[in-house]
Amino acid sequence: MTPEPATSPTFYFVGVTTGSSSIMQVFPAWAEHLGLDARITGIDLPLDDEPAHYREVVSFLKEDPLSLGALVTSHKLNLYKASRDLFDEVAPDTELLEEVSSISKRGALLCGHAMDPITCGLSLEAVTGEGYFGRTGAELLLLGAGGSSLALTLYLHRRAVAGLDVPSRVVVTNRRPGRLDEMREIHRKLGIAVPVEYHLAPTPELNDAQLAGLAPGSVVANATGLGKDRPGSPLTSAAVFPERATAWDFNYRGDLVFLDQARSQPNEREVRVVDGWAYFIHGWTRVIAQVFDIDIPTAGPEFEDLSRIAREVVSGVAR
Repeated sequence: MTPEPATSPTFYFVGVTTGSSSIMQVFPAWAEHLGLDARITGIDLPLDDEPAHYREVVSFLKEDPLSLGALVTSHKLNLYKASRDLFDEVAPDTELLEEVSSISKRGALLCGHAMDPITCGLSLEAVTGEGYFGRTGAELLLLGAGGSSLALTLYLHRRAVAGLDVPSRVVVTNRRPGRLDEMREIHRKLGIAVPVEYHLAPTPELNDAQLAGLAPGSVVANATGLGKDRPGSPLTSAAVFPERATAWDFNYRGDLVFLDQARSQPNEREVRVVDGWAYFIHGWTRVIAQVFDIDIPTAGPEFEDLSRIAREVVSGVAR
């Protein structure tokens, strides 16, 4: 639903089930810490909603004077495709990826940014540490070819061009061919500098099969939304992870069946399990920095303070 006009400075969260997200409690604590005079309000839309509804939301944000901007999660691609003409300025990555995850204002201008190439990259660095892929020969399997996966491949492309550490191979799967075709075409235009394979996987069994060909130590990422926006996992219960693999879910809340499957692997396979907490922190702090036009470090004491505050709120520890 489009919210009522704001009566005080308001920052919005456009998602599917925003009320159950920890950010609704974390943001007020962060705002106090950062000295921000603003509240947060959720806007819930069903997945793959009608274009008219996305346009209503963007038009509201543009026209309401006390609405400062928004973070967009599951609707990044559809919202931008439905309402790109409503934005006065968009960043180059927004046009390239055809998605918007951060909506902000600069004076009378409504601006759209695709923040995932930054936030996905920072999150992957938090998962692996610097130099991991070169040191281990590990590969990366992205289960799901949506906006976050595409953004992560863009981040890896830029690292490869700069001569920095990247996986020896990236494998991307998706249930439907459309997203894979879009990714392949963007990669073609980029001249993607990392080896990428694209596999249609309409059933979980076909995702299981991709695990079998991965190198030891590889990172397996659930970028499908299954376990959060929808129940289930992109894998079956019979999936076998590579030895010393890292199972990384882009989500930090929900049933997270994918991570349960990784935990059930035999101990001798030494599979490491990582949820989406770092992605959550980086994703929100980058957008908050953009919307409020403030500097928030991506590492160091100030960043660790924000992560600590969030954990205390989530765990119910009094501040």
